[in-house]
Amino acid sequence: MTPKLDLQGVRKAFDATKVLDGISLSVREGEFVSILGPSGAGKSTIFQILTGGIEADGGAIRLDGEPLMSRQDRFAFMPQRDALMPWRRIIDNTTLGLEVQGVPRRAARDKVRPLFAEFGLAGFEDHYPAQLSGGMRQRAALLRTVVQERDMLLLDEPFGALDALTRMGMQRWLEAMWKRHRWTALLVTHDVREAVFLSDRIYVLSTRPARVLHEVPVPLPRPRDAGAEGLRQASAIEAVVLESLLNPEATEGSNR
Repeated sequence: MTPKLDLQGVRKAFDATKVLDGISLSVREGEFVSILGPSGAGKSTIFQILTGGIEADGGAIRLDGEPLMSRQDRFAFMPQRDALMPWRRIIDNTTLGLEVQGVPRRAARDKVRPLFAEFGLAGFEDHYPAQLSGGMRQRAALLRTVVQERDMLLLDEPFGALDALTRMGMQRWLEAMWKRHRWTALLVTHDVREAVFLSDRIYVLSTRPARVLHEVPVPLPRPRDAGAEGLRQASAIEAVVLESLLNPEATEGSNR
């Protein structure tokens, strides 16, 4: 089966600093894949290339089997912070991506409003971002992202700024939403537990210049918080990922 997204040998340097050193990875339709690595490894640089912010220096990127080139608008991108505009009500923050695409504000509101209940935001349409909790703001940001109905979600450490308890709750919520909608998603994170909890597969990157150390499958049943046996299996996979990060020479290029 042709991958939804396929990167082969992608390279990037900024002046004399090499950031990506031949990154190869793929994401299949309806799959949740994570890119995990140390801070500064170039994870977010991959997203900048995919969304057209910068150009790769080499390698190939294909979406649905065709060269990506100018097709960056096929991605819906959610950044590390919610990026909600404080002067816009939540209903108008969630319609922003549609409005940028040229959808009239009234039509955009009509499209977004029925989703507020599913995203746990019913009754908060006319609130301002400052009136919402961190978790609610992130749900609003994800609603703004997915309502654009792009082919694929790019999630750049979306819960990194949240406290531990809120982050755990958001991870469970996101897994349930993904299971319901089967979005094709690529997540950047440095949180091993988050990657294992959410993903079907994990690509572990080295320090800069980044290369793929290890591709780790996550063959756990969903939902992921399914009792003691599920926790034991998740812990075993977390150990594999941590070993890849702590002992890269022993695991580079391997699959388990």
